[in-house]
Amino acid sequence: MKKGQDTSGRIAIALVTLLSVCALAALRVPLRLPAAPVLQLPLAMPTGPAVELWLSTQDRRLRLARQPDIPISVSPATGAADIVIDTSRIFQSIVGFGAAMTDSSAWLIRNRLNSWQRLAFLREMFGPPPGLNLNLLRLTIGASDFSLQPYTLDDLPAGQVDAGLAHFNLAADLEYVIPTLREALAINPGLRLIATPWSAPAWMKSNDSLIGGTLLAQYESVYAQYLVKYVDAMRGQGIAIWALTVQNEPAFLPLTYPGMALPADARARIIGQYLGPALADRSTRPLIFGWDHNWDDPAQPLAVLGDADARRYLDGIAWHCYVGDPAAQSRVHRAWPRKDAYVTECSGGDWESAKNGELLWFARDLLLGSLRNWARGVVYWNLALDENHGPHHGGCDNCKGMVTIDSQSGVVSRNDEYYAFAHYSCFVLPGAVRVWSTDTGPDLHNVAFRNAEDGSLVLVVTNGAKTAHAVGVEQGQLHFQYTMPPESVATFTWNPDYATETWEQRARRLLEHALHPAGPDAAGDGEP
Repeated sequence: MKKGQDTSGRIAIALVTLLSVCALAALRVPLRLPAAPVLQLPLAMPTGPAVELWLSTQDRRLRLARQPDIPISVSPATGAADIVIDTSRIFQSIVGFGAAMTDSSAWLIRNRLNSWQRLAFLREMFGPPPGLNLNLLRLTIGASDFSLQPYTLDDLPAGQVDAGLAHFNLAADLEYVIPTLREALAINPGLRLIATPWSAPAWMKSNDSLIGGTLLAQYESVYAQYLVKYVDAMRGQGIAIWALTVQNEPAFLPLTYPGMALPADARARIIGQYLGPALADRSTRPLIFGWDHNWDDPAQPLAVLGDADARRYLDGIAWHCYVGDPAAQSRVHRAWPRKDAYVTECSGGDWESAKNGELLWFARDLLLGSLRNWARGVVYWNLALDENHGPHHGGCDNCKGMVTIDSQSGVVSRNDEYYAFAHYSCFVLPGAVRVWSTDTGPDLHNVAFRNAEDGSLVLVVTNGAKTAHAVGVEQGQLHFQYTMPPESVATFTWNPDYATETWEQRARRLLEHALHPAGPDAAGDGEP
């Protein structure tokens, strides 16, 4: 046998062995937790350069399903394709994607999943691909509507005050939120936690209640210290808070769950005069995000950014999706281009507009739209809820979690929102940069990225039409064609550096990577 044939034979045997090991590992699924979608390796190597493709359809016939690879052709650039990608024009870097570990989500995970199910679930959500690869997690400081009862971290009998915060404590978080966080952090130590209060303690407020009212001016400095004490108390539990906001939805007064109005001038004073200075000298201070409310009122975050003291400490603006358009993010970015944008809350639900599914809305309107408008991260609302949209105390009666955990059996069902996020989080890795691509429309939309570690490109395309749509893509001298099914979402990935290698060269590279994977130790110093 010739030397080349012998080498090819050994490569083929090694690849088959590797695929067999992966397949056997995938069979180890805990009882009552349905197998998660798997980002499958191809069963045969393509004969030439190719684009890998994953597809989901609005009718749920396909959900993050691996499709046959698409051949790439190499020819001079024309600029005439439907989607032209220019990797020399870069925009924001991507921090990641995530959801909120509300009290309700943490309670379900700890009380409706056994220990093996819980570990499998957390690995699926926070583990690397083929896990969902979530790396942003929002926390509530005190109760939200998705808590089992209203509370803050310094509650007192009516008429009493605690200006020194002597009664501050994390007791309410110790039973299920903090233990679940520790398990998630053990799986992904790089999780970035964003913490947000829904209300100040009642004794700081104008109506002496957690529901409604506003913060009394005399307690603005105390409220800032309340947030600082939360950061310090969580650090004492071994949990680092990556970012803070000073108030959830400060322009909305809920009627059935904790909340409070906090106008722009008060937010500016709290950030500029109290919270910012209190955190400024720390070696690893939490970031401070402003606004934390809907797209429809960009004048609100602009007003706080217009305050020089507050602007000094603001690292970015947090947005919600319920009213308005993600173009508001670009309006603020144009005014203050060094301030980042994050979507920190958006929920799906069983409402009339969702009766035909929510895959397209979340993949296109939320994720694609906000990412094309400078978002560095996108966070869904509840990570998990039960089949009755809870447990919760007031507020939204028909919100959905990213997944549903059956309160009787513990079976986990993955909702449309899960798959919409997966089309991004499994492929667009932390540190990726958005690159320029043709602004298609009205039925076809797209956004493109280049991953930092290996230079691979990721293109997410949505087809909102009820008919198929042929798409041509050009990136430099590389070209490919694909026909998008009706109402579908596709993620395409390829590495332009490998686009002209033969299947044998690609096999050698994949085998080398499998036998000698690059990691933090091999790469040298990296971001913690």
